[in-house]
Amino acid sequence: MKRVITYGTFDVLHYGHINLLKRAKALGDYLIVVLSSDEFNQIKNKKSYYTYEQRKMILEACRYVDLVVPEYTWEQKIDDVKKYQADVFVMGDDWQGKFDFLKDFCEVVYLSRTPDVCSTQTKQYLNDKKLRKVKNI
Repeated sequence: MKRVITYGTFDVLHYGHINLLKRAKALGDYLIVVLSSDEFNQIKNKKSYYTYEQRKMILEACRYVDLVVPEYTWEQKIDDVKKYQADVFVMGDDWQGKFDFLKDFCEVVYLSRTPDVCSTQTKQYLNDKKLRKVKNI
């Protein structure tokens, strides 16, 4: 069995995330998603729209995802690759080269991002819409 591992916050899941998960799963038989915990997001100065448990539930409902586990630190990647016996590490190409140190442990693949969609824009749109509704605009 070929195991693939990827990382992310996966906040406000959108079709770009689904494209990434689908393409990651196509590289193997079993897809492990290491999901940023709420505590780790605080370290990264990120605020998720949904909690870790909510994001985990959403990812677990995706047919491409076989296992969701928490990410607590930047440094856990080597241990995760070993623990979950990952053959392939996948990230979006906005991280190109940043995880090449994992090539000693598995294949590293950077997938191109889906154009014209990102969580930041989606959250901004939702917040703007919520604000307009409160102000009756």
